[in-house]
Amino acid sequence: MQAVTANYKLIKKIKDDRFDEEFLNQYSLLIQTGPKDFQLAVIDSRDRRLLVLEDYAMGNVQSHAELLEALKELFDAHALLKAGFWKEVKIVAKTNKFCQVPEELFLEAKADEYLKLNVSAGDVKEKVLFCKNKSNSVITVFAVQEDLYQWLCGIYQNTSYQFFHQSTALIEGVLRTKDTSQNILYIYVDRFKLHILSASQGKLIYYNQFPIKQFPDYVKYIMLALKGLDMDQQKSEIVLWGYIGKNSPHYQEFIKYIRNVTFGARPSHLKFGYLFDEVQEHHFFDLYSLHLL
Repeated sequence: MQAVTANYKLIKKIKDDRFDEEFLNQYSLLIQTGPKDFQLAVIDSRDRRLLVLEDYAMGNVQSHAELLEALKELFDAHALLKAGFWKEVKIVAKTNKFCQVPEELFLEAKADEYLKLNVSAGDVKEKVLFCKNKSNSVITVFAVQEDLYQWLCGIYQNTSYQFFHQSTALIEGVLRTKDTSQNILYIYVDRFKLHILSASQGKLIYYNQFPIKQFPDYVKYIMLALKGLDMDQQKSEIVLWGYIGKNSPHYQEFIKYIRNVTFGARPSHLKFGYLFDEVQEHHFFDLYSLHLL
């Protein structure tokens, strides 16, 4: 299903028959926004069932100002996004302006200084935020554009809301998987970005994200991660989630270079009705995992 405006396009929309607007106060709204895309999910907190899933591409936007305008158009036209009676709202920012600090060393008053050590200031005024994983003693400090932050806070001022960085959802999702042996490399292929994680016995060993401009970049960064983690290219298992099809040319090319690749499953903490069978199980892992935070 596709619907197009000047600034955004609906790629996927699924709504479970059990969704009922009368029960918004028992639903969790999950929102994920990036420079080129936007996703939302609605979870029934009573039985952890996914009720709504929507995916949008912001392909025509060329600047942050255009992105914010596109989001405002989307929210104004949407039947649910501006509702004020959710049980909770969780918002993820896809941004490369972040750093991770051991919890025992973290001081809230120094959050902006930690970030400055890792990234440079941009032209857009930004709000420095931080969040914590439930399963990991690391604080993620990240920056969100100030106008985007204030706009979203205004929309959800009458309900409980929190901001998270995309890495926290991915890390939490990986740490909650059944097997986090040290010989597995976890990969999330995002739009224009690659996320690589490693964990051992429920503890995070490695996380980083990389910009992708062309296909060889995938292989280059994965090889670098394997080498840096002293993992064998031929023997180590690769678990793959994200925007890559099982029959796509990219995947067929991918497995020529990377051995022992398997697709990751959906998180076990959510229930999925039959309508969601049309969505490949390794898609939207970051959005689903947001509910764990």
